[in-house]
Amino acid sequence: MIQSLNDFKKPFFIGVAGQGMSAIAQYLHGIGKEVRGSDRYFIPGKPNATRDYLEKEGIRCFLQNGEGMDEGTDLVVISTAVEDTVHELVLARQRGIPVILRAELLALIAKSKRTIAVGGTSGKSTTSSMIFDILEEAGLAPGIISGAGLTRLIAEGRLGNAKVGKGDWLIIEADESDGSIVLYEPEIGLLLNIDKDHKDIDELMDVFHQFQSHTKGTFIVNRSHSLAAGLSVNVANDFSSEASSPAGFNATDFRQEGLNMTFQINGVPFMLNALGRHNMENALAAAAVSAQCGVSLETASKALSKYEGIYRRNQVFGCKNGVWMIDDYAHNPVKCAAAIRSCQPLATKVVSWFQPHGYGPTKFLRKDFVDEIAAALRPQDEIWMSEIFYAGGTAVKDISAADLIQDLQEKGCKAFFIENRNDFMANVKPHLTDGSVLLLMGARDPSLESFAKQVWEAL
Repeated sequence: MIQSLNDFKKPFFIGVAGQGMSAIAQYLHGIGKEVRGSDRYFIPGKPNATRDYLEKEGIRCFLQNGEGMDEGTDLVVISTAVEDTVHELVLARQRGIPVILRAELLALIAKSKRTIAVGGTSGKSTTSSMIFDILEEAGLAPGIISGAGLTRLIAEGRLGNAKVGKGDWLIIEADESDGSIVLYEPEIGLLLNIDKDHKDIDELMDVFHQFQSHTKGTFIVNRSHSLAAGLSVNVANDFSSEASSPAGFNATDFRQEGLNMTFQINGVPFMLNALGRHNMENALAAAAVSAQCGVSLETASKALSKYEGIYRRNQVFGCKNGVWMIDDYAHNPVKCAAAIRSCQPLATKVVSWFQPHGYGPTKFLRKDFVDEIAAALRPQDEIWMSEIFYAGGTAVKDISAADLIQDLQEKGCKAFFIENRNDFMANVKPHLTDGSVLLLMGARDPSLESFAKQVWEAL
């Protein structure tokens, strides 16, 4: 039975190319484990950037056929997306090799450090990266295990979603979607927000309440979010962006000027190269957490003035032929609405494209998607959707993105369905007026990065 990081030496990851899996794989490699992995997206003769990065780090990658699991393999790591019928999982059980869930392994890693766990239905990756930058600026040399690549780490030639720090602190994302958030017992727990996503609100409230009760030290919540505020332990540690809900850390004087924003936290001026009030809230949360680590607001401000962002979170490709293009990981109703609103100060017209993922989640959130997106769109803005991304498995295909578009049209929105995304640019070009923003949104599909590059080239 695996009870600590000392109980294994040679782990094998099934699905190692996933963001969460690759991050932990890199972290374990960084602390001296001999890490290997496979993925169904590793196909002979087909380029795969994630595989190249992992192998450059020293993590050997294999086809998902069992060839990478040798006699030395003493632990197999899976995520909830790995089905029982996957050949390597069957093989592991036949051989008696211990099998552990990604989240369980992350919980073991978290117990080995002073851990900051970032929770909430939106903003976890961005806020985690901001905390990392602030603690780095303060000389605390933190580690991080993230759900997205940090631009500053990518620039170092890394995959960017993990780093083993020399200091005591480790920053992790606590995921509520699979319930794994309840496994962590962090020194600092942060709750950003609570919105319907993978689960109903009642379920989420229960999960986040457990997160609160399992936090061993300081628990920090967003007082300007009513549901999160209900789980507050000490208002002096909390943060707020609303004057009507004051807390220990308060943001005021928000201004968006092009791609830059300015605001104040407890009277200390901040400047951030980012879009949208939600990113101000993320920065505010990061500053509140960092204060618990002994870092001043002035140091936090200095760090965030140099913040470079993370991969596919409001990632600005640039302006081409009079059109700004932005790529974003937005994939739930609130995130999509926030991404649309964040682009509106840049241009008089926002043209958004969205690829939903998963038939079950899309059906579950159909009304929420329609209501949130419709509320975010201005009369001149547009929303386009391509068909739902299907990652395989036994999903029932009883809904289409076209259904959401029809609902949006009935609300009077300018909404368009383009089944095959490869036909998107040819159809949308006449709609892209000078000075508009083209916003791409979607998650889970590993080909979205290459799709964004194709759109940029065709713009």
